[in-house]
Amino acid sequence: MNKILLIIRREYLTRVRKKTFLISTLLFPVLYFGLIVGTGYITAKSGKSLKIAMIDSSGYFDKGKVERENQADSSATIVPVSIAADSLKANFESLGYDGYVIIPANTNWEDGLDNLSLKTSRTLSVESARPLERKLNNIWNSVKNEKLGIDEIKKKTMENSRVEVVPENVNDETANSTIASILGVVAAVLTYIILMIYGSQVMMGVMEEKTSRIAEVIVSSVKPFQLMLGKILGIGLVALTQVGLWLVTVLIIYNVTKGTTSAGGMQGMIGGMQEVFTSVNIPFMIFFFLFYLLGGFFFYASLFAAVGSAVNEDMREAQSLSFPLMMPIIFSIITMQAVIKDPTGPLAVWGSIIPFTSPIYMMARIPFGVPGTVQWWELAVSMLSLIGGFIFTTWFAGKIYRTGILMYGKKPSWKELIKWGFRKN
Repeated sequence: MNKILLIIRREYLTRVRKKTFLISTLLFPVLYFGLIVGTGYITAKSGKSLKIAMIDSSGYFDKGKVERENQADSSATIVPVSIAADSLKANFESLGYDGYVIIPANTNWEDGLDNLSLKTSRTLSVESARPLERKLNNIWNSVKNEKLGIDEIKKKTMENSRVEVVPENVNDETANSTIASILGVVAAVLTYIILMIYGSQVMMGVMEEKTSRIAEVIVSSVKPFQLMLGKILGIGLVALTQVGLWLVTVLIIYNVTKGTTSAGGMQGMIGGMQEVFTSVNIPFMIFFFLFYLLGGFFFYASLFAAVGSAVNEDMREAQSLSFPLMMPIIFSIITMQAVIKDPTGPLAVWGSIIPFTSPIYMMARIPFGVPGTVQWWELAVSMLSLIGGFIFTTWFAGKIYRTGILMYGKKPSWKELIKWGFRKN
């Protein structure tokens, strides 16, 4: 145990004292703050309300209807004008309009009003024209209701009358697919990012030891399993330290900027998330989120270490062997929506037990209810299989490490790596 602790201490202190660690730790908050300010600035610039002149030759779009729509929605302002079309075309910009539309005189209320042109001096995106399109559609529907003799109040009553089905289990626990989606995506993205950053660090650390011949001395002092375990846990603590510092910084920046306009969008998003999570046992979710996040990292990091001990200095060689290790994570991300749609299906149940996919699948299933959708035995088997998988892959990586660390100049195949892992001492 003392040897493992020494290795953990060495791996941790060696990395947190590096300039690259300090720079990356400080750089993220700067980029994050720039993202908030930049997003707010771009949103403010791009959120300009369009002012559109309208010549109505049909008589359907009267000023009263237009005024009601303008009061209800300020994202685009329609201004009815009574000037010649040629004059408007030549002078709409000087008159202060962003564009203009002309409703033809031969417009029939029984027909649609398709391909109505919005004339502007610059090319607008389809999304920019949506507010204007929405207002004109509302007015057009109102015209049709009047012509057909449909009472507006009754029409709104019918539109607002609907049946909403909310799935709940017998324990009165709401099956919230929104929470499942959020947690599943966050778990997938964080696991993927942490593996890309710190999993590669585990691999690079083993490769450096191999090329510098340090490992030949280390292996004679400690068992390969102890070395692997210490290295993985040490780098895992580095990951926890950096991610923890980032989260604290994000919370500080949020609290400092929450009164500013640029942070308005983020406040709305966080407010919405708080409302969604009101029915959730937060400590319960945090515990399992951290368990599966760290368990997934440790499980995959041991496999990255095995790859690092098997290859030489060639990074292309390392990438060709490490890419297949990322495929289960990518597969989990792609198929996660299928798990959310059917959280009790075979894919969801078995994927939650297999260590390669359980960090993603189980976090997408737990919000649906424990016990209920996820049985206690499923959760227990999933956690034990992830812990057992980590111990096994660490032992397996240690066996590969023992053979591969002393081999140079040869690129091993996957078949050879498996043979090294199960070779008797």
